[in-house]
Amino acid sequence: MQNWHQKEIDEIWKELGSSIDGLSNEYAGSLLLRFGPNELIEKKKKSPVMMLLDQFRDVMILVLIGAAVIAGVIGELSDTIAIVVIVLLNAVIGFVQEYRAEKSMELLRKMSANTSVVIRGGVVANIPAANLVSGDVVLLEAGVIVPADIRLFETALLKIEEASLTGESIPTEKTPEAIMDAGAPLGDRSNMAYKGTVVASGRGKGIVIATGMGTELGKIAGLMQSAEVLKTPLQRRLEVFGKKLALAVLAICAVVFVFGLLRGEPPLLMLLTAISLAVAAIPEALPAVVTISLALGAKKLVVQNALIRKLPAVETLGSVTYICSDKTGTLTLNRMTVEEIFVNSELLRGEKLDSSGYARLFTALALSNDAGLDADGVAVGDPTEIALNSVAGDAGFIKQNLLENYPRVAEIPFDSKRKCMTTFHRIPADSTAFDIASGRIVSITKGAVDELLGRSTGTFTAKGVEAIDAGQLEATADRMSMDGLRVLGIAMRSWEKVPDDLSPENVENELTVLGIVGMLDPAREEAADAVRLCKSAGIRPVMITGDHPLTATVIARRLGILEEGEVDVLTGRELDSLTIEEFESRVKEIRVYARVAPEQKLKIVKALQDSGQFVAMTGDGVNDAPALKQADIGVAMGITGTDVSRESADMILLDDNFATIVRSVKEGRRIFDNIRKFIKYTMTSNSGEIWTIFLAPFLGFPIPLLPIHILWINLVTDGLPGLALAAEPAEKGIMERPPRHPKESIFAGGLAIHIIWVGLLMGGMTLLTQALAFYFGDAHWQTMVFTVLCLSQMGHVLAIRSETESLFSQKLFSNKPLVSAFLLTFSLQMATIYIPQLNLYFKTEPLSPLELAATLALSSVVFVAVEIEKWVKRRRGRIV
Repeated sequence: MQNWHQKEIDEIWKELGSSIDGLSNEYAGSLLLRFGPNELIEKKKKSPVMMLLDQFRDVMILVLIGAAVIAGVIGELSDTIAIVVIVLLNAVIGFVQEYRAEKSMELLRKMSANTSVVIRGGVVANIPAANLVSGDVVLLEAGVIVPADIRLFETALLKIEEASLTGESIPTEKTPEAIMDAGAPLGDRSNMAYKGTVVASGRGKGIVIATGMGTELGKIAGLMQSAEVLKTPLQRRLEVFGKKLALAVLAICAVVFVFGLLRGEPPLLMLLTAISLAVAAIPEALPAVVTISLALGAKKLVVQNALIRKLPAVETLGSVTYICSDKTGTLTLNRMTVEEIFVNSELLRGEKLDSSGYARLFTALALSNDAGLDADGVAVGDPTEIALNSVAGDAGFIKQNLLENYPRVAEIPFDSKRKCMTTFHRIPADSTAFDIASGRIVSITKGAVDELLGRSTGTFTAKGVEAIDAGQLEATADRMSMDGLRVLGIAMRSWEKVPDDLSPENVENELTVLGIVGMLDPAREEAADAVRLCKSAGIRPVMITGDHPLTATVIARRLGILEEGEVDVLTGRELDSLTIEEFESRVKEIRVYARVAPEQKLKIVKALQDSGQFVAMTGDGVNDAPALKQADIGVAMGITGTDVSRESADMILLDDNFATIVRSVKEGRRIFDNIRKFIKYTMTSNSGEIWTIFLAPFLGFPIPLLPIHILWINLVTDGLPGLALAAEPAEKGIMERPPRHPKESIFAGGLAIHIIWVGLLMGGMTLLTQALAFYFGDAHWQTMVFTVLCLSQMGHVLAIRSETESLFSQKLFSNKPLVSAFLLTFSLQMATIYIPQLNLYFKTEPLSPLELAATLALSSVVFVAVEIEKWVKRRRGRIV
């Protein structure tokens, strides 16, 4: 890899066969033919038709399609229509999500410039940016999109907005000098301009060193196109569930059919019964429940400032084991704030910062400042200057008012070499801030403390001006820096008039130090609570920042990401020096990454995933897009994020707040719990039906249920209450348990055992009803059996609203849709018994009050049994 930033410009001219007059048109044309246009190349995209067809390849969907065909063959068109609607709805949602995901590459291409100003053969020309080649000389000015990767050789106050590429929110000042550090991150390569970034101010000239897919933007495009699209935990679990279910259904059908024939039942009846049972065993409402659960969750999260772009992401949040978060704006306020001031040999913190007793310093902070307010009263300008202006304003020193009395008459702009800036102000007649005669001039210089100390001769103390104590000031500045603060010094000098020689060498000397200011982008108050909640939920929060390791460590400790004594901080340079094997052996213990380039996030994500973790990753820049796409959950910033990062993400934080991610994790866990409750409910119900029909012949009973009964239970009793479980509120302590293991079966935690024993109990009570009816000679036995099985399932759905909490301690109406579904299903079941027209269709007969009371009593056994099971779980939990 060429380190162009290290090379002297003469060496680059020679290597690329160019000069300050640029390439000849002929030579440039030959290079264009040889290396191709300066464009981002997309891999062959999947057609919309193929995207749609791919939605039907899932095993569970194929099983449902088979069930729809069988239901249609045996004349149950209502079942067929219901299944087809569910399958099509699922396919449309999947297609829309995949189609939208393809937009991120298109947005990346839009970041490229359309035209470019170049010098070819000594003549300035405007050419299509696609025709640029390595060796072209390009002219840059304010507002221009950089058309290729360029090594600058001439700059004039050139600043380039590189936030989308490097994550640096402040425009980067550019200089043409070679940089000797081979490992300098992109943001520190001040002699380079990168494709897709924007010139903020100034002008410059440079030579093209990379085009198209060879640029940094092109590398990102390549990473995005190679990033693997991972299935969510739920998708994986449902795929395994679908395969097992398909095999189980075939086996059950065969066994029931064969045993029925052996007992002497009519072959046609047994065929219809087996087929009906097969249709009933398939939870066709499962895709609808999943979709509804995810959609309701997404709707709820929008209110909480999380916009879900891909529905499966809602549930995936519940499996997250690591949340890798940007520091600036997500864990912090993205608002530089003055934390400490050292003035008059005194350290000001907290409430003392509002003190008006330091007029000289606060006046200087307000005057030597280019920050201001826009029309809406919002602070605008450099974040550091905004912080200084704000602390002065809070102490009562308002910049606009002060400028009326102390007008700015000259200035020396900041530059990165001397690390200072100076402004000149005329002293009014009634000046109280400076002990300087009216009409004279005060110059105020602010900048790096080490630079100011070398230019200063005195310092203000409570006693007045004294000889500078450089040791004390250096120690204070060093201590502030060690605390992670950004440190600036401020000094002054008086003049009779504005000096004729406004060179820094003449002006920025013989200064008197006014004070030292320490600033920090403070942690969000709610972020600390969110970090604690993460830890209690078994999720490890990780901070990733481009800031200095000391600053990162301070914020991490304040938030609780780093505990006392922990020093798990890794810099980007250290990360680059590790092999993937070495990094993977340490990755689970690292809590803070500092001075990390956005592209290194991809390495972090892959290392965590390779060690079996489920990762949520935040990002806002173009360079974050590959990592967002690779992560199990990519989280983009809604306020500061680029279009490319937002299109690559699964979720967008509308408030750029870490706490919003944690709230989303809670919602993800609730949704998975509810999907699991639906599976518990519907599979237990199906298990009860299967046990009833399978065991009846062994007990010498006729087939207890007709095909119409099975399909009715499947469509109405299973469907309506099952769908209503999607609205179940979160269980108590949902964020006090560890994340689900990504490879954990959907039947883990005793679910399979529950399905078997409760299903067996349900079937047992149904067959007991049949036996008692035979014993007492009750002619309505089949209606009673049908009703007991239906209502047993109703009792079961009420009992499983919580894994451990009793229904009597829950708020019954906390899930109103479930209560409504219960009442509606009960009413429909009663209608099949007592409405004469339905008696003919369902082959039922009206039950007497005594028969109905018996069915209600027998069907309540399942509810009581599951409540006892939960009581036992609570007892065990207390004992443990």
